[in-house]
Amino acid sequence: MSHTFLRKFGTISLCMAICLSAFWNHTALVYADVDYAAEAEERKSLPIQTNEIENWPQGPQIGAEGAILMEVNTGTILYAKNIDEKLYPASTTKILTALVAIENAELNEDVSFSYEAVFGIERGSSNMGMNVGEVITMEQCLYGILVYSANEVCNAIGEHIAGSIDGYVDMMNAKAAELGCTNSHFVTTNGLHDENHYTTPRDLATIACAFFSNQTLSKMANTAYYHIPPSPTQPDANKDLWTHNSLTKGTYTYDGYIGGKTGYTSDSRQTLVSCAERDGMKLVCVIMKEESPNQFLDTIALFDYGFNNFQKINISENETNYTINDADLFQTENDILFSSDPIIEINTQDCVIIPNTVTFQDLTSTLNYETADAEENGSLLATIRYQYHGQDVGSASISLTSGSVPAIADSAAEMDSASLQDDKSDINLPSRSGNIIFINVLKVIGIILLILALIIISIIIVAFCRNYNFARRRRSRLSRKLRRRNRTPRNRRRN
Repeated sequence: MSHTFLRKFGTISLCMAICLSAFWNHTALVYADVDYAAEAEERKSLPIQTNEIENWPQGPQIGAEGAILMEVNTGTILYAKNIDEKLYPASTTKILTALVAIENAELNEDVSFSYEAVFGIERGSSNMGMNVGEVITMEQCLYGILVYSANEVCNAIGEHIAGSIDGYVDMMNAKAAELGCTNSHFVTTNGLHDENHYTTPRDLATIACAFFSNQTLSKMANTAYYHIPPSPTQPDANKDLWTHNSLTKGTYTYDGYIGGKTGYTSDSRQTLVSCAERDGMKLVCVIMKEESPNQFLDTIALFDYGFNNFQKINISENETNYTINDADLFQTENDILFSSDPIIEINTQDCVIIPNTVTFQDLTSTLNYETADAEENGSLLATIRYQYHGQDVGSASISLTSGSVPAIADSAAEMDSASLQDDKSDINLPSRSGNIIFINVLKVIGIILLILALIIISIIIVAFCRNYNFARRRRSRLSRKLRRRNRTPRNRRRN
């Protein structure tokens, strides 16, 4: 009986082993059928939209499904490949998580880790081993997600700021919309895969421009190693956080590199957001759906393409089509001190980013009138937008100068009209409610004196003319009287 049982058990075990082996081999074959390298190579043939712009520098063929190179300060897109295609961002989501956090919390705030925050992530996904009930600072949290890409830390940040993870995700979506993102929807705080969690290269670059405009976040995104020591609220052993970003840790080096954030899931493949600055140009590069290590090589190739083929041109130093006309009575209050600085100016910091082979005169421009916000940007009057063959390359704001103070004001920072002269015609800003009248005291006095002088001269001329005519008539009368007197004695003698 025992022998028979052993034989049956052995047979069953053998069958199970064969079945498991077959299942494993089938699974391996299924994954082996996906040749990611071949897919990346095939994606190199996808069209690059900016290569279709006339006289635009030809960008490199890369294996990413979507990619963009954008200048931070002007928003100029230098390279575009499927930039509006919805793709999975993976952990590059964390740049938005960090941006919302730093705008809504202080770095020294304590963040506590709940059960949901710690265990609400996929088993085996990136984490830094936080336990329920432990507390670290917001600054340590941000280093945790930007250096080590810790998923549970993103959840803890969300609960701390919004009260819940879902509430924080709502804040993330609201921030993305505020920045101008139109094709994004975020579901998680950390980028773990969800079919409804997506963005586009354009939207992700837009978020990255805001992220890398923050010096603290930029510093964190360029940190290769960060240490969190044990504390009463975090008694675990020292936490040593090392970055996975090969550009940040120096595996690949790039002159002018500011920082970046990596991302990866089996669905998103490799994603990377990076920033670099040279010669006054600050570029953001987004790579989506690429294979390792090409996300880094693609980024370097695009940075080289941008810095080698484009130039930054100051608008106020080159603009000749639009000139500020401050004739009439519109000047600053300082005119009473014999100064005549204009009250309206083109922002001297505004620039365009154009190919090296293009001149400023090759650009087309349009003047757009702005509705100034009295509280936030009441000095803004209009914007000149520049394009090259339909591609936006930058803009310049026209605003009140800092020294201009109204003599009469119904509401702050709004002006009735400003005179802009464009070649052959004057362009006037439309009238708005809440007018401010700017008066040049010297010109007003000068005009009054001129009018008085003209009146006095007119009176003198009239008086002179009248006196002259009166004198002639008087001489004529005297002459006639004399003649009559002379004639009278002669007549008497004759009689």
